Amino acid sequence: QVQLVESGGGLVQGGGSLRLSCAASGSGFSINTMAWYRQAPGKQRELVAVISSGGSTTYADSVKGRFTISRDGAKNAVYLQMNSLKPEDTAVYYCYVITLTRPYWGQGTQVTVSS
Repeated sequence: QVQLVESGGGLVQGGGSLRLSCAASGSGFSINTMAWYRQAPGKQRELVAVISSGGSTTYADSVKGRFTISRDGAKNAVYLQMNSLKPEDTAVYYCYVITLTRPYWGQGTQVTVSS
């Protein structure tokens, strides 16, 4: 079993920055892909960014050039650096980790961007 603990959300003014962190803990697991999703009120959960075990990254068009996903294999952690934040980035952000056996979701962290 894998537990995911997220941190770094909060309230920020438009144009500001936040850095989300997600750390995986447990025993006997090997992480493959790591990603961040978000879900705004009344909308479906959407993929924000994904990073493979080899470090390849993919971003949603809406965040390209503003967000950066990274990972630390030694810490089993994934990060999301969010710059030039916009009010439309307001959502609950979820960490998503795929191990060799199954995927796991984090509990979510709220990001609110004021105009």
